[in-house]
Amino acid sequence: MQQRPLGMTGQTVAAIGQGCALFSEGYGTPDEPQSLLALEAALESGVTLFDTSDAYGIGHNEELLGRFLRTHRGPIQLATKVGLVRKAGDPRATISNSPEYIRSACDASLRRLGCDTIDLYYLQRRDPAVPLEEVIGAMADLVRAGKVRYLGLSEVSADTLRRACSIHPIAAVQSEYSLWSRGPEAAVLDACRALGVTFVAYCPLGRAFLSGGITDIDHLEPNDFRRRMPRFQAGALEKNRELLPALERLAATREATCAQIALAWLLAKHANVVPIPGSRQPKHIRENAAAAEITLSPAQIQELDTLFPPTAIVGARLPAPAMAGIEES
Repeated sequence: MQQRPLGMTGQTVAAIGQGCALFSEGYGTPDEPQSLLALEAALESGVTLFDTSDAYGIGHNEELLGRFLRTHRGPIQLATKVGLVRKAGDPRATISNSPEYIRSACDASLRRLGCDTIDLYYLQRRDPAVPLEEVIGAMADLVRAGKVRYLGLSEVSADTLRRACSIHPIAAVQSEYSLWSRGPEAAVLDACRALGVTFVAYCPLGRAFLSGGITDIDHLEPNDFRRRMPRFQAGALEKNRELLPALERLAATREATCAQIALAWLLAKHANVVPIPGSRQPKHIRENAAAAEITLSPAQIQELDTLFPPTAIVGARLPAPAMAGIEES
């Protein structure tokens, strides 16, 4: 698979990574054997960046990935996050950016992952009550201690990114970005490009919406997070689905899936973007990885830009409580 720079670190990652959150929560009942098969398929497809968080499954996701890493470390570049605090039995999350918490959380992540060093360590959510100098300073201490190689930020504004880069080099910014979530185009993508920071696009397939497989929420499991998301609610989903036939027609002309075209659009628009789709199905993971080989023409890119203007999307991308700590681009 084609490679892309990881910030200004001198390292590269495969152009398409693997989001791991759905192996533990959010999209129905987890299936560990299936998840391990999915991770195997990603590695075999050339994926190198595997993305997790200590908040996913309240540590379960890191433990699962740790079991996989014991026999598959190889070329994997491991990314995890700190900043969201969750407790068993409570769906709510709080945000902690205190240096003490960052240090203890990193040690806990290393134990769960079973490794000595985290390749890319993100601040998952920003707490403006804690000075950014203290937050980035604590994370930089982890780099100096050899526990972390590179630092990242998630869902931050362009201004926060610029300030953070003045304190310590930032390798990557991770935010939701896809054909139907184009908020980063307002400012943070330009800031990443100017500062030499990689932009990691999570949910690049719109939580499976762009794959065309979500016709309604009734067939989703009761514990599927999408049941609570505004864009999937009755009325909004039907309106949003009116955007898909044109995507399906374009995909058919390229003998590709809708998901592949959505990923190829991201790669074609930005040389510094690395999408990290998530799937539990090895077949879909291999298809997603193959999107890196699809080249869209300028006319096709413009067509997709026109088909999916931000104003055409009905509903917020997340429920209001889940927007805590997310900064505007």
